[in-house]
Amino acid sequence: MNNPQLSIVLPIYNEVESLPHLLNELVSALEGTGQSFEIVCIDDGSRDGSFAELKKLRAQDERVRVVQFRRNFGQTAAFAAGFDRAQGDIIITMDADLQNDPADIPKLLAKIDEGYDVVSGWRVERWKEGVASLITRKIPSATANWLISTGTGVYLHDYGCALKAYRHDVIKNINLYGDLHRFIPAIASYYGVTVAEVPVNYRSRQFGTSKYGLGRITRVLLDLMTVRFLLSYSTRPIQIFGSMGILAFGLGVVIGIYLSFVKLAYGVALTERPLLLLAILLVMIGVQFVTMGLLGELIVRTYHESQGKPIYTVREELG
Repeated sequence: MNNPQLSIVLPIYNEVESLPHLLNELVSALEGTGQSFEIVCIDDGSRDGSFAELKKLRAQDERVRVVQFRRNFGQTAAFAAGFDRAQGDIIITMDADLQNDPADIPKLLAKIDEGYDVVSGWRVERWKEGVASLITRKIPSATANWLISTGTGVYLHDYGCALKAYRHDVIKNINLYGDLHRFIPAIASYYGVTVAEVPVNYRSRQFGTSKYGLGRITRVLLDLMTVRFLLSYSTRPIQIFGSMGILAFGLGVVIGIYLSFVKLAYGVALTERPLLLLAILLVMIGVQFVTMGLLGELIVRTYHESQGKPIYTVREELG
């Protein structure tokens, strides 16, 4: 059997009421594209009967594939499982809560056809919701989008929108951990891909409850530090640790020279000078940072050489 042209990856957690409506809309929209497709559903440890509903949907349409986790591992793990199993040339992700509109999929595909590698949805109408969601959803989302765009240099209006399209050769190079699913366009930029954004429809949740809130900002900030490091220093850790080490060591030496001058020139006692302890501390910290950088270099080389991983990616090769 030939591989499908499109793969839809759906992470699902307690969405039993939404699933029949979503699959009907999704199949209708995908059949309208005229391309072959598969729908990869990842049940992320649901406890509301979502898996039983998925089994029924699978029995009705063999293009639906179902994976059930033993417990709730989180949305990033669900996306990773879907990417591992997706066979399509284009992989499309979306939420299973009916807030993403399957009718917008042709917009993403049209943008992909223009030559882009990653296309992200932008829920323009989302910001017109009522005041009730201002604190719990709008402010966290706006803050997260600003932090991610500023920190990674990949500017998108709506990183939180799950409706995205990726070329298969882009997504296969990305390994996901923690909560890094929202950073996929930024991580993919490391490989030199082209990223675009298209306005998509936004619909209010009809069933169930939202799984997001204010706590997302803290997680985004911590994950952003990880992504920023991976994008800038993953193959050269000595440059960041070495720079901090040299700065701390140099500052400690300068303070030490100053204290030595004061002692020799004016006979000032140094035993009770906190500045002396600071100088010693900075020198020790500097040595430790440089050592961490060297150890990081060894780890990076072991990682790439033991697994045969290249430090580059090729878009096209002629001859």
